[in-house]
Amino acid sequence: MKYRTVVMYVEIGCFVSCLCGWILVCSTLPTEYWTFSEVGSIVLTTSNYYSNLWRDCISDTTGVSDCKDYPSMLALPVFLHVVRALAVCAVITGFFGGVLALIGMKCTKIGGTEITNARVTFSGGLTYLASGFCGMITYSWWGHKVISEFVDPNFRAQKFELGAAVFIGWGGSILLICGGTVLTYFSGKEGLRSSSQTRRRPHTYATARSRRTYRQPTSSSRVTWMPPLYHAGRKSQTSRTTTTRTSQPYARDTFV
Repeated sequence: MKYRTVVMYVEIGCFVSCLCGWILVCSTLPTEYWTFSEVGSIVLTTSNYYSNLWRDCISDTTGVSDCKDYPSMLALPVFLHVVRALAVCAVITGFFGGVLALIGMKCTKIGGTEITNARVTFSGGLTYLASGFCGMITYSWWGHKVISEFVDPNFRAQKFELGAAVFIGWGGSILLICGGTVLTYFSGKEGLRSSSQTRRRPHTYATARSRRTYRQPTSSSRVTWMPPLYHAGRKSQTSRTTTTRTSQPYARDTFV
């Protein structure tokens, strides 16, 4: 199996994991069981209190439930405002991470070249990581507050326990972080390495070109200004022979 095929299957698995985690995180926002508490020792007179980021609810054994939204935005504590903002950021960043991952994956072929797809997938993985960390901070902070109030003996108000939404949010955040990490690793290994190679190529080409231009004058100078030595040798030899032949003295006995 080729490396590209393996990376394509890994991207599909990471995308499915991140999509499932994002759906789990989205499902916790309308869920009312972030915290719950039971008051009463007899079954017929038991009341259940539960709440989430937006409202408080109460129900009894007859099945009648009543919910009330928080009365004022400005009267809420800073903790609740920050947790709401982090939860909404987790949902929004997860949505954009899914869009970027769909565009950049190798199986969709929407982004263009391989390098462009890898870079788009890398940005989608980073967006998924941001979504997972926002969700993890949200549910961990909420759980820490609930547990610290439950354990504190000086806390006199109604004590609550962790609801099902917190555990679902933890699971979704873990899926987002794991899928985004693997997606970022494989896409960054391909996209960032190719970008560094393309940056080095023009320097090598310029060096080779400068070498070529540097060698051209030397080769032409050898041809034009420095003729081979054997031509000069031949000319000197012929001139010497002619001079020796012409300058030979003739004696008187040669004509007799």
